[in-house]
Amino acid sequence: MKLETLNRPQAIIEFCLAPLHLNPQTEAAQEVYRRLEHVIKTYQSKIPQPVSVDFSNMPPIVINEAAHGYE
Repeated sequence: MKLETLNRPQAIIEFCLAPLHLNPQTEAAQEVYRRLEHVIKTYQSKIPQPVSVDFSNMPPIVINEAAHGYE
């Protein structure tokens, strides 16, 4: 899967939260989006150039399913 560089807060948030399969209609999910969007926009406003995230360079994570469950 080819990953692309993301720079819009909503795109970054949606990509990061996708594995959780949250129902976007719930109050909790909406609060998570609101908080993360605030954090990203705050960081982007503090830096003179646009901030983007390149997920293709992210190191893989290995999860010990025996320790964390097999769900």
